[in-house]
Amino acid sequence: MRRDSQTTLIERLVNGEIGRTAELDPVEALALMRRALPPTRTLLAVSHQGVQARLGDALWADLLDLEVVPDRREAMELLTAQFYPIVLTDSLDLIRAVRPRKSRCTSVVIYLSPRDSATERSAGIRAGADECVGLGTSEEELHARIVAARRVAELESVLRTALDENHRLSSIDELTRIGSKRFFGTQFAREAGRAARERHALSLVLCDIDHFKSINDTLGHAGGDEVLRHFGARLQRFVGRDCNWIARIGGEEFAIVLPGMAVEAAAEVARRLLHGVSSEAFQVEGTSLHVTASFGVSGVERVPADLEAFTEQVFRSADAALYRSKKAGRNRVTIGTLAEVNVQASCG
Repeated sequence: MRRDSQTTLIERLVNGEIGRTAELDPVEALALMRRALPPTRTLLAVSHQGVQARLGDALWADLLDLEVVPDRREAMELLTAQFYPIVLTDSLDLIRAVRPRKSRCTSVVIYLSPRDSATERSAGIRAGADECVGLGTSEEELHARIVAARRVAELESVLRTALDENHRLSSIDELTRIGSKRFFGTQFAREAGRAARERHALSLVLCDIDHFKSINDTLGHAGGDEVLRHFGARLQRFVGRDCNWIARIGGEEFAIVLPGMAVEAAAEVARRLLHGVSSEAFQVEGTSLHVTASFGVSGVERVPADLEAFTEQVFRSADAALYRSKKAGRNRVTIGTLAEVNVQASCG
């Protein structure tokens, strides 16, 4: 699958660069994307040379990007190395070998039955073929079957690309290129579940850029956006460890998730981040700008079994600690505890 070109096409559709895409419904958009696809890569694995030649001539170049192999062994080597959206073969053994393989992409398999009988067609379907065509069938019918198979393969390819792009766009904050609020909402719960199963620690750091409204008022929203981009990149630079990750969860508010790390170690990470942000000026639109941030930290040595309560409580604890950092003068780290959240909830 040529993912790069398809993704570019999807982005152009979304941005309205191709026609009047705002008026396109999903079916029209998919049809437009399909028209931009190159001929579908197809593997023809037929043992009889005469049949190979006849089918190769029948499968026109403008319909398929065809590769012909003489035997099952060579076909399996190619299928292992790369993906073919359509596979045509007269080998039931090849079909049985292809179907059980776990793969993100699924080929449309057409069984070319040596004897065009109900028994042969049933054998092909049982082996795992999607379609059965007799080797003696007319060129017109073969063409119609291939067109149908190509349509299925193209739609699957386009839909998979669209889903991938949608997932990417929903998981990444477009401005800062780090995790999005939606990504944080799902992934933090997964981190908590993993920590609970493995009986590991987990901590959360929330941080907020100090006086961000003044930055926006002074530099304008474009300058504020540039500060946010620099800030996200700086957090990534100083957070350390590959398993730690960051998300933007509000306008100027960010979350840092620290799997396997108890609260005191997480507080040290927060202090490192605080220093990393404030120690070097931000260069924004030709202006040198001193930026600081406030941090709130919360976490546990071992995540409890009640995950829903835990994720809510640890977030509220870190948020309350962040608020105290702001109230105490900003540009500082405050550690919160889950106990104080439970007390507040019981008093409320």
